[in-house]
Amino acid sequence: MKWLLIAIIVASTSVGEVLQAIGMRRHGEIRDFRPGALGRAAGTLARNGIVIGSVVAMAVSFFAYLGLLSFTSLSFAVPVTAVTYVIETVLAKYVLKERVNWLRWAGAAVVLCGVALVSL
Repeated sequence: MKWLLIAIIVASTSVGEVLQAIGMRRHGEIRDFRPGALGRAAGTLARNGIVIGSVVAMAVSFFAYLGLLSFTSLSFAVPVTAVTYVIETVLAKYVLKERVNWLRWAGAAVVLCGVALVSL
């Protein structure tokens, strides 16, 4: 059950964050942070299907994480679910077509090594 929840957390977090990036790129930059402008931006984003999908995916991740914490330690759960950083770096490169330099790849590799150490 533990590894199933970890897989759900990793998959839904990764999908949710990629959808967030896509949705916000389509929405455009938010430059005005006055209450009225933020309210209009929130209303527009609430009708954006990609952003809604992102919120749903992140909610799935949140509730799976709560389930994981109900029977395992935080010192295990946090580092193991950090594998999302590696997956999101790969998705940024190949799905979002971002340019990922070697320092970011090195950082992702360090995170992966840490996940491997904690999961032993």
